[in-house]
Amino acid sequence: MLVIGAGGAGMRAAIEASAAGAHVDVVCKSLLGKAHTVMAEGGIAAALGNVDPEDSWQAHFQDTMRGGQLINNWRMAELHARESPDRVYELETYGAIFDRTPDGRILQRAFGAHTYRRLCHVGDRTGLEMIRSLQDRIVQLGIEVHMEVTLTRLLKDGDRVVGAFGYNRIDGRFVAFRSKAVIIATGGWGRIYKVTSNSWEGTGDGVAMGFDAGAEVLDPEMVQFHPTGMVWPPGVRGILVTEAVRGEGGYLTNREGKRFMLEYDPKKKELSSRDVVARAIYKEVEAGRGTEHGGANLDVRHLGAEKIKKKLPSMYEQFLKLADIDITKDPMEIAPTIHYAMGGLRVEAETGATTLAGLYAAGEAAAGLHGANRLGGNSLSDLLVFGRRAGAAAGAYVREVGLGKIDERQVAGEQQILLLPLSADGRENTYLLQQQLQQAMQDGAGLAREEKSLKSCLDRILELRQRSARVHVPGSRKYNPGWHTARDLRFMLTIAEAIVRAAIERRESRGAHWRLDYLEKDPALGRVNFVAYNEGGHVKLKTRPVPEMPPELAKLFAETGPTSTASPPPAASPPKAQQVRR
Repeated sequence: MLVIGAGGAGMRAAIEASAAGAHVDVVCKSLLGKAHTVMAEGGIAAALGNVDPEDSWQAHFQDTMRGGQLINNWRMAELHARESPDRVYELETYGAIFDRTPDGRILQRAFGAHTYRRLCHVGDRTGLEMIRSLQDRIVQLGIEVHMEVTLTRLLKDGDRVVGAFGYNRIDGRFVAFRSKAVIIATGGWGRIYKVTSNSWEGTGDGVAMGFDAGAEVLDPEMVQFHPTGMVWPPGVRGILVTEAVRGEGGYLTNREGKRFMLEYDPKKKELSSRDVVARAIYKEVEAGRGTEHGGANLDVRHLGAEKIKKKLPSMYEQFLKLADIDITKDPMEIAPTIHYAMGGLRVEAETGATTLAGLYAAGEAAAGLHGANRLGGNSLSDLLVFGRRAGAAAGAYVREVGLGKIDERQVAGEQQILLLPLSADGRENTYLLQQQLQQAMQDGAGLAREEKSLKSCLDRILELRQRSARVHVPGSRKYNPGWHTARDLRFMLTIAEAIVRAAIERRESRGAHWRLDYLEKDPALGRVNFVAYNEGGHVKLKTRPVPEMPPELAKLFAETGPTSTASPPPAASPPKAQQVRR
């Protein structure tokens, strides 16, 4: 079995598949331990009830569904809320060390839009501790990891995925994996935008490969803008400032020193959901109350130097080393940054199975759990819960099937695509095209969207797609980052087109999708997911009604109490799925 991606989801899937008796190969684009999971610093959301005993999986479920504006896959949200505590305790058995309460239990902190304090953490380095623990377990089990290998095409035998093809990033040597099942755990696509917290690997490879092979992509328009990314100096713009800063009591203030979240959300204040906080910062800047470099101030000085250095050591070091700012003495200047993709491959809740036989997905590459907006901390528990489920399901699947046949025509076709930029005919520069795409997405499909800018962005994407066919890269396949970028660019253009087409058609504001020309939810549209699919190499869209919750879950939203501030989801039968025509 093949696992593509060695972040939290990929490693947890590999561990579970190995436990099921499967021979597992893990492939990662970079180095083992350098996954984007380390950027999830604030904690793992799980209703342990160690700090707030009244917390429960039901409360966690409600918070997740409300945060996602009720277009989440309710079954994924239920499984996630129920199973997260066990996955956290399981992580301890792998060697993870958490901060503790005075009586020795796992300490939990507050986070945005969570009703109770439920984020299990290790200072502000939780993702790093998760990666370390899972990596140790991978090594202990003897699972083979192929580092610095980029896979670019899923191989199919009929309608079934039977392997993958790509190349070694060091010498350019082509590689092929023949596998009974493939798990996509490649993360998101933040690098499609100019300002992002994502590292260079986040170009949407896995989701785009799935799309190219015929899998469906759910809710691509739902891209999360984390409210707090670094702003200055320019070289660090977009680097994440963890939500743990606000979880520990940090204040957001504008140029005038006013704590503006008291007006935008008087109840939750700085710990409102990420979409609300990001829009509030945007509005303050637009109103002329932004800070010197176009953001807001995040202030923790009132917490005291000792607490700051103990609870937020990474942030203290990050600002001191990268911006020459001592956050115990001066505020941090921040602004929204592209952080996470709620959209991804459409999967079954219980198994992580995509719409293609033999293909599974987990983590940020899979959609459904988070709906229109992810709550902080839910990403790490998502990796553990659904990484485990995808690994178990794929492990069971491989026991029932034989190896498929590798189609040499598919291999030859992908080789031709990869080698084309090295020919002497093209004149386009891969880096310039990538930069132009990132700028177009930042300007046209960013935090605040409207029809005119989205359509202009789509035109730009289609133009760049045509120009990408004429890319030329000098040199050979060895140690050639320009050559790597040429294939990344194709993936990025595919995902960008899906994002923008869906954003145009969703003529409403919901969660992270904020339309200035449609500020309210559209009752005529109802609660639907947009699904992108491949038709003859073209991005097409259809709508999918959000399945209704069973009565025992729906009634949670009608009950009174501290976790029931939203209206219950509509009980009427949803319309049938329909294709979106342009």
